[in-house]
Amino acid sequence: MKITSIKTYLIEPRWLFLRVETDDGIVGWGEPVVEGRAHTVAAAVDEMSDYLIGADPTRIEDHWQVLTKGGFYRGGPILSSAVAGIDQALWDIRGKSLGVPVHELLGGAVRDTMRIYCWIGGDEPTEVGEEAARQVEAGLTAVKMNATGRMRPLETTAQIQAAVDRVAAVREVMGPDRDVAVDFHGRISPAVARVLCRELEPLQPMFVEEPVVPELSADIGKICASTTIPIATGERLFSRWDFRDVLPQGVAVVQPDLSHAGGISECRRIAAFAEAYGVALAPHCPLGPVSLAASLQVDFASPNALIQETSLGIHYNQGSDLLDYLADPAVFAFADGYVQRPTAPGLGVEIDEAAVAKAAETGHRWRSPIWRHEDGGFAEW
Repeated sequence: MKITSIKTYLIEPRWLFLRVETDDGIVGWGEPVVEGRAHTVAAAVDEMSDYLIGADPTRIEDHWQVLTKGGFYRGGPILSSAVAGIDQALWDIRGKSLGVPVHELLGGAVRDTMRIYCWIGGDEPTEVGEEAARQVEAGLTAVKMNATGRMRPLETTAQIQAAVDRVAAVREVMGPDRDVAVDFHGRISPAVARVLCRELEPLQPMFVEEPVVPELSADIGKICASTTIPIATGERLFSRWDFRDVLPQGVAVVQPDLSHAGGISECRRIAAFAEAYGVALAPHCPLGPVSLAASLQVDFASPNALIQETSLGIHYNQGSDLLDYLADPAVFAFADGYVQRPTAPGLGVEIDEAAVAKAAETGHRWRSPIWRHEDGGFAEW
């Protein structure tokens, strides 16, 4: 079996799909993207295709090693995301060729269902209580929200209290038997992160995510030590070597992104690495259906998987949503906040190729918002 073609598709709202075809007629799908840099990742995939066309797709680990280490300049979100999507597609091909889901090739299932959560509140959270109530009515047992909008290096008592009040409104709706996770989104300085975590402790969030930007990962241990709230991080870390620096610092949850951190191959290794520290896995996934399918395959093979993020109804999904490019959306149907173990071969999803091709005729040029403070200075989004 040889790889005969590799093609990328820019798909609304901000996704990039990858199609890898073999001479046996088996097609694998991946989702290699950096949000706001989709064209750049597509170019990286195109460059990597020079090595892959004509190659045996079953040599997944060898391809991973060559694509990540074969260039003198390595790493970073663009290259690791390009590799991630290719890796997903190769695992999809391998599973389909053997007639088994990918998690069977990773050691077999360790659970029958996987807990999921969705976003509420948008980038600058409003009406979070009402949105949480809608998710509870839909059957979810956990939600995630941004704690704040833009934040200054030191904030007023009023701003801190406003963030606490928003989380309190959601906690009231969710009650003690459901969970709310709080995302700081790297918007908050280490000093404010410690203050805000202290004030949120009575509300008992499931975790606080990305309390500081990844450039300050060396300081995350100080935040972990200052609060009883479990700390989660990792959506902007791209390899097991990046996680090596944060795992000993006391984080409770790691959140590698299957479309950024080297795909299934590397995220499975990150999960095992985290297990050695007693740290849970909760893959980051605000993207499309292929990314979610890949995440679930790792979840079902990882003993320390805690919960899975989904993008269904997320505020970024304008024009398209998670289920729009699936031939059978029921594969992601959830009941009582859980999704069933996928049993179809490969990644477990069938992509509607006609819908993908049509959407790619329009494409997208999604860009991250640029935020500024009241004084005109740059603000973290």
